[in-house]
Amino acid sequence: MSDSNVGAIGRAQPLRALAAAIRLPAAPIATFGYELLAIVALALMLLSIAVWNGFPMTFYDTGAYILQGMANYFVPERAPVYSYFIRFAGGQESLWYVALVQTSIIGFAMVEFARAEAPRTSLWQMLGIGAFLCAFSSIAWVSAEIEPDCFTAVVVLASWLLAFRARSLGIVRSFLLVVASALAIASHPSHLGLSAGLIAVAAAVGVVSLLRPGLVPKTNVVLPAAALALAISGTLVANYVLTKHVFLSRSGAVFMTARMIEDGVAKRVLDDTCPGSHFLLCGYKDNLPATADDYLWENPSPFNKLGRFRGTAKESQAIMTEGFRRYPFREGGAMLWNGVRQFLMFRTGDGIAPQEWVLDTEFKNFLPRQMKAYSEAKQQRGAFSFVLLNVVHVGLAALALFVLGVLVVRQWRNWKAIALPAFMLTAFVGNALVCGALSGPHDRYQGRLIWVAVFVVILTARPALLALRRQVESGT
Repeated sequence: MSDSNVGAIGRAQPLRALAAAIRLPAAPIATFGYELLAIVALALMLLSIAVWNGFPMTFYDTGAYILQGMANYFVPERAPVYSYFIRFAGGQESLWYVALVQTSIIGFAMVEFARAEAPRTSLWQMLGIGAFLCAFSSIAWVSAEIEPDCFTAVVVLASWLLAFRARSLGIVRSFLLVVASALAIASHPSHLGLSAGLIAVAAAVGVVSLLRPGLVPKTNVVLPAAALALAISGTLVANYVLTKHVFLSRSGAVFMTARMIEDGVAKRVLDDTCPGSHFLLCGYKDNLPATADDYLWENPSPFNKLGRFRGTAKESQAIMTEGFRRYPFREGGAMLWNGVRQFLMFRTGDGIAPQEWVLDTEFKNFLPRQMKAYSEAKQQRGAFSFVLLNVVHVGLAALALFVLGVLVVRQWRNWKAIALPAFMLTAFVGNALVCGALSGPHDRYQGRLIWVAVFVVILTARPALLALRRQVESGT
């Protein structure tokens, strides 16, 4: 053999090794090694916006969560479980640790969903889907934000998997999903309502499967219920640690009353009952703020003068109760209308603005070593413009919702085929109703979840749409 041939073979060996390495990820993520690689790669990919920003994204509420978790100071309007999550995930050392744990949990939920619904998905395909979502949906904007909104999608994906795919998950994955789901549920009060609603849907499907075997998929309500029970227990324990009292929330009635002020119901209650009711708000009934946000967060507000959440909790409960008793249809209609509006509001970027004036004190007191990086992040140097971005994000999300709707309508007689798109649409409607009724419509409430519609459609809709096409062609 000539020297030239030997040299050619030597040069070819590295190329063959590279080609083999490139081909290897074509194996499906159902293989454990590629499943793990996909989770790690997605977790890093979901940090992309935070890396570009130079620091994890923050929100107006981030400081309250930091204060509550680091100082053990009870903040009525913030879920203590997420505050402790920031603390125990290493937030005092670096909020990058918190962001990485969040993206890892989200990546885990995504990969397990893909593994259950499309087990032949390869590592390359999974990473391609992740890259597409980072570029054309809200996922990267919410996943690494120090805010419990990142976990709303985990609640929905885990609820589906635990209720409908428990057998394919196995014991270890089911246990991990229960724990991840419990953390996600306990991280925000709206997640409690969303989870309970999805469990009720799964239970109803389970009852139908018993009455009409084979008509609908069998469900496992025990696992998602266990996650909800664990979340409730964690919330009760965290509240007790901070206050020495056992309760779920001390702010729900306040948010509801604020929303009733915006809808006009609270004004009617005050007109009907003052001055006999002796409500502190009687003195302000003719000069109430126009919106719930103005009432809760603007300085010249009666809410601030009356002691905020602590000072108005009992009165808010009484006004809320009177509102439902005196005007049930008006209040029910307002809640439904807010839910409809919330369902249609999912623009990316709501509340993503410079936060230094809001969070400066918390960072200086509890995270001083991170103050420099936080202050120099792009977010603190000027508000982002999301106009062009939302042309793509909103348009694609709306298209995904439309596709899910088409799948349900065109296959409504095949309950097993429509189970997944119907469940997802139910989750979007449920999230909109809970958030719209509790706090009033805001783009971020639906925007934190809407990327799931795009994810589900990309991963699962193509076979269903092809099946529909074949049915139409064979019918003609």
